[in-house]
Amino acid sequence: MTDLDLDGRTAVITGGAQGLGEGMASALAAAGARVVIADLNAERGLAVAESVAGEFVDHDVTDEVSWQTTLTRAVEATGRLDVVVNNAGIEISSLVVDLDPNDVRRMLEVNVLGTALGLKHAFRAMRPGGLAGGGGVVINVASVAATIAFPAISVYSASKSAIDRLTRVAAAESGRLGYGVRVNSIYPGLVPTEMGAGLAADVARLGLFGSPEEAVQAVVALTPSGRLGTVEDMAAAVAFLASDRAQFINGVGLPVDGGMGM
Repeated sequence: MTDLDLDGRTAVITGGAQGLGEGMASALAAAGARVVIADLNAERGLAVAESVAGEFVDHDVTDEVSWQTTLTRAVEATGRLDVVVNNAGIEISSLVVDLDPNDVRRMLEVNVLGTALGLKHAFRAMRPGGLAGGGGVVINVASVAATIAFPAISVYSASKSAIDRLTRVAAAESGRLGYGVRVNSIYPGLVPTEMGAGLAADVARLGLFGSPEEAVQAVVALTPSGRLGTVEDMAAAVAFLASDRAQFINGVGLPVDGGMGM
């Protein structure tokens, strides 16, 4: 238990089998939430679910039926739905002149469509008369890439900018229609997860930096806090936004980037 009390609440985290999602699952569970790990990676997802005494659901964020099934299972298992974290995302590095249409479509499907469907079905479940019907919180995971121009991630950056707009419009609709659902997003800075390490390697491979280490140092140089972010930094922000400490914070993007995007 932490001072961010989520005791008895149910949280669904997409992409919760690894990286930031795994850290968010741990933080929400430590605050008392019952956590559902929604991911396509069953082996790792089951391990994370076991580590937080939660549940794993095989989940494809781009599929409507998958969303319906996942949220129904969460409510049936726990009797409620309080938090949905739209964390699942992919990044495929490329120079603009070399963009592959298939890669573009895949990033837009997972990052934008996946988040949009998460909002849609969270609203339907949480609003009055919905499957859970008690209101709640949706937290979308954008990126500092939505606020800066960093080479080789043009489409990823565009997709994360779209998440910012989805967040703000969804919050406005929820308030206007009385859904009782707060919607916010976080903008993580670069974190040395598998995805973060892959990006550093990619920009070096594309000739933009002399080495992955040089790329990382360039990011650090752009960050007033003088370091990379950690999984724990991002997870703490999600736990805060999910809690009643943030009950009057709505429709915003919270930078968790050490000042990089200011």
